[in-house]
Amino acid sequence: MLGPVLKKLNSTRICLASGSPRRRELLNGLGVNFTVNPSQFDEKSLKKPSFPHPSRFVEESSRCKASEVLQRVRSDVDIIIAADTVLSFEGEILEKPIDADDAVRMLTSLSSRSHHVYTGVTVISLLQDRGDPQVVTFHECTQVFFANLPADVISDYVGTKEPLDKAGSYGIQGRGGALVEKIDGDYFNVVGLPIHRLSCHLVELLKGV
Repeated sequence: MLGPVLKKLNSTRICLASGSPRRRELLNGLGVNFTVNPSQFDEKSLKKPSFPHPSRFVEESSRCKASEVLQRVRSDVDIIIAADTVLSFEGEILEKPIDADDAVRMLTSLSSRSHHVYTGVTVISLLQDRGDPQVVTFHECTQVFFANLPADVISDYVGTKEPLDKAGSYGIQGRGGALVEKIDGDYFNVVGLPIHRLSCHLVELLKGV
């Protein structure tokens, strides 16, 4: 996807506004050169219940993250990429578990059920000579189906401590992947960055530059 424009893309100064090692790995996998400058935007300032849908929340969160980094490093970058990912189950956005018991509760609820993972992405481009930055914001949704999880499987997984820093109490790219029966949509979106959609938008941004 990025092959024909990769040379031009790598001549620009790209900033990933995220400290997520998974997002860094995904962007590295595309062959893109970039620096990392995690956003200092406080996500807690956005009240999740005030948003009519999880997709609206992740879009606004990614937009705020990108804008915060833009204010600090505008003169040093050409493109800023920011993202936020949440898990939604029965209309509720699931946070990271507060402790092991909370992780067991979440995984028990998700067992034999499906949920949705939303990632909002904002790309800010300063490549155009029009003064104002060009801002593109979008979201991707993936439906994830969990297998039936016996209590001992859940207990063993929580014992690995992998779920304790993961929204929804699992990581699909780690041991938690074994809990997933199937998905409908982009796997990389669940990891934290929908790289196909992102690549398409990067290609569009470079047209005419």
